[in-house]
Amino acid sequence: MLGKEAGQERPGTNTALDDQHLLMSIAFRMLGSTHDAEDVVQETYARWYALPESARAEIEKPAAWLVRVVGRVCLDHLGSARMRRERYTGQWLPEPLPDDAVWSSVRPSGLDPAEQAALDDSITMGMLVLLDSLTPAQRVAFVLHDVFKVPFAEIASTVGRSPESCRALAVAARRGLGSARKNEADVQGYRAVIKEFKKACQTGELNELIGLLDPHVTARADGGGHVRAALQPIHGAEKTARYLVGSLKKRSELSVEFSTAARRPALVCRAEGVVVAVVSLHVVDRRITDVWVVMNPEKLAHW
Repeated sequence: MLGKEAGQERPGTNTALDDQHLLMSIAFRMLGSTHDAEDVVQETYARWYALPESARAEIEKPAAWLVRVVGRVCLDHLGSARMRRERYTGQWLPEPLPDDAVWSSVRPSGLDPAEQAALDDSITMGMLVLLDSLTPAQRVAFVLHDVFKVPFAEIASTVGRSPESCRALAVAARRGLGSARKNEADVQGYRAVIKEFKKACQTGELNELIGLLDPHVTARADGGGHVRAALQPIHGAEKTARYLVGSLKKRSELSVEFSTAARRPALVCRAEGVVVAVVSLHVVDRRITDVWVVMNPEKLAHW
């Protein structure tokens, strides 16, 4: 589990930072929020240090213990998060991470290239949005097993179910995620589409922009009540195109640049040098099916 090196020394030694980065990497994929992930990791370490020293000494692989506990705390957090979302102002979106987030690319050792690609893929905006549609138990089982290769026998102690039940949770999650992401463009396809998308938005060419959008496209904006943003999703190509072009016209001072957010090409909008929005897309068969605009300043701190 998590590579042969995981857990050979106690937290507090020179492996502590690596353990912390791994736990943050896991927690963020489960919660979609740096702030929440930090709270969960802090709670996990608090539980570790609350153990008597003799009990800690008996734990053969502390990193494995920490992973189990971080999963358990995330499971509890996911349950309460749904209630908090009901009080959230407008649309809630996951946090778009810049690629230089120090813990976001932490990899268990011994992964083959396909597994490494799956690890990177699990942090994209599209995947995080889909993960948010799963039940808490499905999300924990999928992230721990399919992304971080934790055996179902260990996940069982985290979610309080049998290994067979945990396997079924991961299978159900995998099935739902796979069908929703069928025919998604590769990174090169994303780059080509987002280049045309940026040009059409800035020139105000509605017909060109509509041609890039899927007829059933949905646009969501997350201002978190801190900045003005559409409170409801916008559906349909023409309505979405008009919303995007109109939003840019109202903010003529914005500079829009290409960047990478959460392992996918994205657009970063700045006002007087400060990042005020990150625009991410979901592209299927060279058509944009989803537009996600994160403007909540609390979710742009890493930018």
